[in-house]
Amino acid sequence: MTPTGRLGVGIIGAGRVGPVLAAALGGAGHSIVGMSAVTPANRERAQSMVPGVPILDIPDLVERSELVILAIPGHSISSLVTGLAETGAWQLGQLVAHTAPEFGYSVLAPAARAGAIPLAIHPVMVFTGTSLDLVRLRDSWCAVAAPTAVLPIAQALAVEMGAEPVVVREEDRAAYAEAVQTASAFSAEIVRQASALLAGIGMPRPGAVLGPLVRSAVEAALMEAGTAGTTGMTP
Repeated sequence: MTPTGRLGVGIIGAGRVGPVLAAALGGAGHSIVGMSAVTPANRERAQSMVPGVPILDIPDLVERSELVILAIPGHSISSLVTGLAETGAWQLGQLVAHTAPEFGYSVLAPAARAGAIPLAIHPVMVFTGTSLDLVRLRDSWCAVAAPTAVLPIAQALAVEMGAEPVVVREEDRAAYAEAVQTASAFSAEIVRQASALLAGIGMPRPGAVLGPLVRSAVEAALMEAGTAGTTGMTP
């Protein structure tokens, strides 16, 4: 696996994902040159996770960064990447990664045509936007994708964030995203429904009561699943 070396990293997006990845990469020795944050809550989250990080406009952030991470919703990626390409913002040899589950690296084609190196790195976990996520990253996987020659860079970045990389092919990305969405949404809804039933009979702290049951049930289901369904995915 090719090491990425020390990089100047800029994070576009300060929701629940961006600041956590900034803290993880900063902890791995990279320099966080700045983050973009629109709302006061996002600015506060950015400063909480990476104290003193500069809050920059997106063009300035891209200009100063060797690695740009787009930690924004998937539906916003294409228009942002295209708009920056039209202004000549992308730089030759610059690394550009996004964190959306539904896309591989091809959504970054406008940046690639300008000479940037496209990467897709999706941590397979639900983020809280707090330091708790840094611990959870160490038990998680990252779905990665990139042109073959630079795939080791995406894998190395996942490892540096504390996760285990797994390669998802471009043609399998929609199925992968559906699986991730199904698992997270279904689990959350079931817990909400069960908690409401217990609250309805006056049970205190229904979430705490259900916690061990839910965790043990999920662990049992995961053991049954084993390694099934790994076609198209490689470590």
